[in-house]
Amino acid sequence: MGIRLGKPWQRLDNAAIEALPSQLGVYHVADSGGTVLSVGYAGAREPFGMQSALRREIEQLGPAAAQFRCEFTSNYRSRWDELLMLHLADHGELPAPQRDQAQRVGRLSPA
Repeated sequence: MGIRLGKPWQRLDNAAIEALPSQLGVYHVADSGGTVLSVGYAGAREPFGMQSALRREIEQLGPAAAQFRCEFTSNYRSRWDELLMLHLADHGELPAPQRDQAQRVGRLSPA
């Protein structure tokens, strides 16, 4: 098992969000072509966990946000850092909503 978030993409709509448990975790939001627009986490300050976080992403990203994949974990901050480092290694930069994190996160070289 690697560190990549390999879950299948799901359509990002109200029905899919309502079907999720209100738990903590990490996620990717992408456009319809699979380009990751945001790497985020649902933390302890989200009133309804993953549901709240994904609803906020829809509001911020607008219609470009077409699909998501997520992973539930209580270690959401360290897992988020891993996903940010991986995205940075793969693409050379972070998605626009997370670019302010570039100086904070470490670097890795996935095989």
